[in-house]
Amino acid sequence: MSARGRALVTGAAGFVGRHLSSALLADGWDVTGTALSAPEAAHPDVTWVCGDLRDEAHVTEVVATARPDLVVHLAAISHLPTAANAPAVAWETNVTATVRLLHVLAQSYAAGTLSPRVLIIGSAEQYGRQPDQSGPIGESAPQAPRTVYAATKVAQEVAALQTWRATGLPVVAVRPFNHSGAGQDARFLLPALTARALALRTAAPGTPLVLGNTTPVRDFLHVEDVVAAYIALGRDGTPGEAYNVASGEGRSVRDVAERILARLGLDTTLHEDPALVRPVDVPSLVGDPARLFAATGWRPRRSFDDLLDDLLDAATY
Repeated sequence: MSARGRALVTGAAGFVGRHLSSALLADGWDVTGTALSAPEAAHPDVTWVCGDLRDEAHVTEVVATARPDLVVHLAAISHLPTAANAPAVAWETNVTATVRLLHVLAQSYAAGTLSPRVLIIGSAEQYGRQPDQSGPIGESAPQAPRTVYAATKVAQEVAALQTWRATGLPVVAVRPFNHSGAGQDARFLLPALTARALALRTAAPGTPLVLGNTTPVRDFLHVEDVVAAYIALGRDGTPGEAYNVASGEGRSVRDVAERILARLGLDTTLHEDPALVRPVDVPSLVGDPARLFAATGWRPRRSFDDLLDDLLDAATY
């Protein structure tokens, strides 16, 4: 076993999972990753256990193979429209699979064979539309999910904290705000805007940048800072607590789009396409990271411009 211990990352083949697995390995952990099937270009130092986490026998196999000291549960349907179009699948994947994993871990904890710290990764979407939009959202704010995805994340957290209360399994709930970086799926906001902006370099002069609603305000972090926060919470987070992973700074979609255009040297207009506007969009999601700061000393190290540059560089090659 490594100096740090054994880490289990579910959804390790996904965007955040790949970054987290690499960061954990660099930090000295042995890493076991789960995926539905063996990923292409898999990290050679990750032990892969492939299958469906909705299958309890497979979950039992995963835990027996990993014997984790730390679990970071990332596996989920995280694309909001995909979850909305198949809500039953989203609930099975995001909630039922989580409950199965918690049950197997709690059994091992009760038997004294394992004592892992368990990070259940939720989302800022859990907060929904807040009655007071005047400042960053703290963890005590009411949760008012407006999407299928957000509702599944609230339910997942409820199940996780119930498991902690009932069994003592050391569960930490994590609510990350928007994050991105090289390798994120182009269906998500920042990679999509980056790709559309890059396409304008060869478009007819005056072609606008097409996007959805320009007014929502979001709290963006670089994925490298987010996975560093997860590792810090795995070490110093208090079981039974929820933590925002956020910068505390908000940027409108319009501001983001204009900054991308400026970094490419493009002078064009923005065009709101009604087909890209989501009626369930929340006006503002900006997180208060004070609890995370106090517990771990974590601070973001990568700037927003670093994030945009990484996205542009990745899209160029």
